[in-house]
Amino acid sequence: MLGVIGGMGPLATADFFHKLIAATAAACDEDNIPTLIHSVPQLPSRPAAILRGGASPLPALTAARDRLLVAGATMLAMPCNTAHHWYDELARGVDVPFPHIADAVAAELPAQAGRVGIIATAATLASRIYETRLRTDVEWLSPDPDTYRYAVQPAIDAVKGNAAADGGRLIEPVIATLLERGASRVVLACTELPVALDAIESPLRERCIDSTAALARTCVRAWRERMPADAMPNL
Repeated sequence: MLGVIGGMGPLATADFFHKLIAATAAACDEDNIPTLIHSVPQLPSRPAAILRGGASPLPALTAARDRLLVAGATMLAMPCNTAHHWYDELARGVDVPFPHIADAVAAELPAQAGRVGIIATAATLASRIYETRLRTDVEWLSPDPDTYRYAVQPAIDAVKGNAAADGGRLIEPVIATLLERGASRVVLACTELPVALDAIESPLRERCIDSTAALARTCVRAWRERMPADAMPNL
C-alpha cells in the first residue's frame, strides 16, 4: 500500500492522487495502487519554519509517516516540495521506498537541459532542495524577488484559497518570462502550481515539468518493480 503524507495543501494532495491514477493506466479498479492518504493540513507552516524560525512541522510529519507505516504502507510519498526540507529526517530508519520529489523531476529532465527555470516557494529555493540533488550541468533560472512577491506567492495562495484559475493567470506570465530568458523547461516545484495552470488550460503546460506528476509516475514505476508480475497484469 502506498502511504501519502499529504494535506500540504489539500488540493495539491488531491491532484497527486488523480495523477497517480492517471499514471497507472489501469484497465479496472483492481489494477490501481492501493493508497492510504493522510491529509491533515493543521501542521506548522513549512515556509515559516525555514525562513523565519517558526515551529518545525517535523514532529507532525513524523507522526503522519508513522501512522501510515503502522496502517500497512509499504511505500511512502510526500507531494509537497517544501516539506522535502525534512526529507532526510523522515527517511532515516525507514525500510520502505520513499521517492524524493526532486529525484522524480530529475528523471524527466532532458539529457542536455541547459538552462532550466524553477518556480517554487521561497522556502524551497532557500533550502536548495533541487540544486543539491540534480545534475550540476543545469543552470537554474528563477523569478526575481519582486515577481515572487507580486505573482508567485499570490498564485500559490490563490490555489490554497480555492481560486486556482486566479493562480493560473498570475503564474502563466512568470513561466513565459523564464522561457524568454532561455529556459528549456520550467520546473513547477510547488504542487499548487500545476493545479493553477490546469485551471486555465495554459498552452505553456507542455514546456513545464510537473513535480506532482513526476512523483506520481515515479511511484507507479517503483510499485511495478516491487509487485509480482501477475499482481498488476494490465500495467
